[in-house]
Formats: sequence, C-alpha cells, structure tokens
Amino acid sequence: MSFFGINGGELVVIVVLALVLIGPERLPHYAGQLGSLVRQGKVALQSAKERMNDEFGDELKDVDWQKLDPRQYDPRRIVKEALLDDEPAPRTTRRTAGYAGAASGAAVVAGAASGAAPPTSAPLERAPFDDEAT
Repeated sequence: MSFFGINGGELVVIVVLALVLIGPERLPHYAGQLGSLVRQGKVALQSAKERMNDEFGDELKDVDWQKLDPRQYDPRRIVKEALLDDEPAPRTTRRTAGYAGAASGAAVVAGAASGAAPPTSAPLERAPFDDEAT
C-alpha cells in the first residue's frame, strides 16, 4: 500500500519519529486537531457535492462519466467511428488546371463520346485553404 508515495516501512519510521519529537504529553492534543481537520474536510466535500447537485440538478445525473474518462481515449477507435459514419460527406466538384482537372475533363469527353449525358455537379466551390499546412 502506498500513501502519498510512502510505503509501509517509511510510514512506521515517520510515526515513531513523530512520537519521539512530539512526546506523549502533546500527542493527544495534536491527534484531536488532526481528527477535527479530517471531519472539517469531510463536511466541506459533502457540502460542495450537495451544492453541485443543487446547481446542476438532473443534468448532472444524465452524464456518462465513463465515456468522458480520458483514460478511455483511443484515437484508433475515434478514427474508425469517423470513417464508418453513416452520413456521407457532401461531394463537391471543382475544375482546376493540372492533373485532377485533366482527369475529370477526360471523363466528361469520354462520356460525351459514348452519348451519355454529362454528369450534373454542384456549384463550384473553392477548396479550403490552410495557411499553417506544410
């Protein structure tokens, strides 16, 4: 058992040292002070807990604390859930010069040569720009 990083043997040494330094005359007084300090701490924690329950009410009871535990954070699971999301991302097309534009232009020309109607596309939008990207 470790209490504040102190193992059992170290705790016994500290207690013996305290008994020797404080002495048997003052020990009951300090033990009483320690007991009252612990009781005051328990009362303060209980009142804080009651005040939080009063202020948050039923909202606090509905929170799934296990789900919000940072130790449950698994980036692989989060990415997997994001990739397997049921709602597909909206597709936008953009025509630009270069390889991607040539490929999409070739597909339109191929579709026109086969007699198929050209695909309809959403209004052209600019791609997002990230000035911090490398």
